[in-house]
Amino acid sequence: MLNYKITGTGKVNLVLLHGFMENLLIWGDMEKNLSTDFTLIKIDLPGHGLSKVYGESHTMEFMAEEVLKVTESLDLKRFHLLGHSMGGYVSLAFAEKFPELPESVTLFFSTYFADDAEKKAQREKSLKIIKENCSTYVNAGIPNLFNGNEKDILEGKINEAKEIALSTKNDGVLAAVRGMIARTDKSFVIENFAGKILVVAGKHDTAVNSEKTLKNLPEKTNIKSYLLDCGHNGHWEKPAVCAEIINTELLHNLPKKFLL
Repeated sequence: MLNYKITGTGKVNLVLLHGFMENLLIWGDMEKNLSTDFTLIKIDLPGHGLSKVYGESHTMEFMAEEVLKVTESLDLKRFHLLGHSMGGYVSLAFAEKFPELPESVTLFFSTYFADDAEKKAQREKSLKIIKENCSTYVNAGIPNLFNGNEKDILEGKINEAKEIALSTKNDGVLAAVRGMIARTDKSFVIENFAGKILVVAGKHDTAVNSEKTLKNLPEKTNIKSYLLDCGHNGHWEKPAVCAEIINTELLHNLPKKFLL
């Protein structure tokens, strides 16, 4: 089963899924600002952190099934599901396969669109780079995921992100890339999911097309969105703001749509 860690003793369960080349340690800054009403279930996705590599490709659906094993082992009947980047893709796959379980799905700097041809080609190229020299891939790519206007301020967090990425198993990185290449459009999940959908996006996100993601959200009362002045890693760039959004939207259910 996947590695996980539980913190807090609140009555509201929040399952946190990290992104590509991350692990459950990424939530530390944001966790300090999350309400004590939450119990946090932080999971290492397959091939990341202390979770093992299962095969050559980890599809989003496979990862969702492994997350289910954790929630079932903990006897979680209902919970909120939040996924950063790749974790958001897994969250959508989970909501598609097990729609009765999550009370909400939060796309945290993520999208419901599949990769376009250009993005898939980039991922295909990255497979070769990762195989040959993963450290080059990490050192070149990680800084670009942060707000370019604040890289000097964020240097410590950029280095932390690099350290976590470099600790990820190489086979796990490759399996995740192959899984992301294979993922399909999940717009219909957004349209049909009965629970709450929260989308948190970054103005300066170079990994996800925030404008396209927000512009094409259905006009439904159960969907809320926020656009923040940051890059792809709000949990490191704007942890207090992100935590306040989560506290507000998942605990108090206030119908807001903000530009922060």
